[in-house]
Amino acid sequence: MIRRRFVMAALGAALACMTLMLAGCSGSGAYQPELKSAEVAPPVIGEEGTLRVGVNTENPPLAGMGSGKIIGIDVDIASAIADQLGLKISIVDVGSDPVAAIADGKVDVVMGIDAANADSSYWVSPSYLPTGIAVFALNADAGIPTADSDAAFAAQVSSKSAWAVSNEFGESALTPTDTLKDAFVALRDGTVKYVAADAIIGLYAAHGLDGGLDVSIVSMLMKPSGYCMAVATDNADLQKAAGDVLASLAGNGTIDVIERKWLGTSVALDSLPVIGDSSSPEDGDDGDSSGDSSDGDGATADEDASDGTGDEGDTSSGDGTEDTGDDGTSGADGEGDGTSGDEGDGTE
Repeated sequence: MIRRRFVMAALGAALACMTLMLAGCSGSGAYQPELKSAEVAPPVIGEEGTLRVGVNTENPPLAGMGSGKIIGIDVDIASAIADQLGLKISIVDVGSDPVAAIADGKVDVVMGIDAANADSSYWVSPSYLPTGIAVFALNADAGIPTADSDAAFAAQVSSKSAWAVSNEFGESALTPTDTLKDAFVALRDGTVKYVAADAIIGLYAAHGLDGGLDVSIVSMLMKPSGYCMAVATDNADLQKAAGDVLASLAGNGTIDVIERKWLGTSVALDSLPVIGDSSSPEDGDDGDSSGDSSDGDGATADEDASDGTGDEGDTSSGDGTEDTGDDGTSGADGEGDGTSGDEGDGTE
């Protein structure tokens, strides 16, 4: 009897011990990566623990609306910057007026600034993405179009790209289309030999066609520029902190991964030949009243930018970025479902 009591007591103690161990395990939850300590704080940024980033949601694939939140290349890159700085992220749609957003203190940085149109009212980083009017063909062997080659181009009607084609090759060389998607359909169907469009937006539109369309950039219709990050001129600390991280992301291949997620390839334009010396129309870029970002060749709203998972472009452990800047850590899942917006308003 005594022996039985001893065995039962020992068994009870073992069960109690096991219960405590299991409780300890279950209480620990899933593995959580260690969060970085914030590298910047107010007044360098406007809100404790959060990097407020301005984008233009009318400029897909850099930024647009998808699945009820702001997504795009700039969102993914900004998320990676915030993550490296140990900050959460709040994405703010500043439209086509980044200068006012910075001056009013609504945001800490603005993405998607075309270096060719930047002014001295804010600091701009070195470019992280190239831009410029590119000549697309179905393959790299299509050749460089010349004025006497009767080259046939498609370009979105009233866009800066359409203007550049008419300026270099004459109006008879241009087949204007209602949308940039239609221009690439014409290229695919053999109606034209070339498409003229902004390099980034054009690759996005071609990649988003049903089944995707493999295209090559054979030349440029203007000297390439680049998309940059803007920070207030008097905020040297943030210029250095965010600028150093941006340079690191460019150097370690993170930005290449994001480009491939959205465009199907990474983009390099500097080695391409430039046809003529086309200058912009006097009133600036079309498709954007400020002339600040895009060429007006709007990417299609409903086309999938990748496989819909966004897994390729993940650049941090966070749960994705939202325009509300919720309490989640920064992330760059990007949704991969394309960005919204019309085909560009086509104003010159």
